[in-house]
Amino acid sequence: MPLSSRWLLGVLAWASLQGPAQAGLLLPVLQLMRPQLESRLTRVCVETASGGKPELEAKLQSPCQQLAKPTSQCLVEETDATGQSLGVLMEVIQGNFGTVSETVVKRCLAKMLGLPAETLKDVPLRELAQSFKKARS
Repeated sequence: MPLSSRWLLGVLAWASLQGPAQAGLLLPVLQLMRPQLESRLTRVCVETASGGKPELEAKLQSPCQQLAKPTSQCLVEETDATGQSLGVLMEVIQGNFGTVSETVVKRCLAKMLGLPAETLKDVPLRELAQSFKKARS
């Protein structure tokens, strides 16, 4: 296991022993992960918006990067605000997109749309994605 992965697992193990009273404890770790998150968000944006057309990929790179910055910041802030930083980080490390991550994404989406954070709480993420897909068509 690479040193950075061992370090991150050590930080997560230590944080889990601190309990929920230590809100914001993992915020520095989340901030360190932002560049990777921005890169992934940019890649997903380009792939999704280009529809696999190489001629569009280059044109979408810059707009997708511009969208990724505030999105990654929102995801970090909402992860910290939910008090679920450890759960989100564990899901990320495991390569899962679980219920904790879904909660954060819905809170962030609501915030970016100017809605109260809990507005989309009971709406399945798949329904939201399908609605946005239909709106684009």
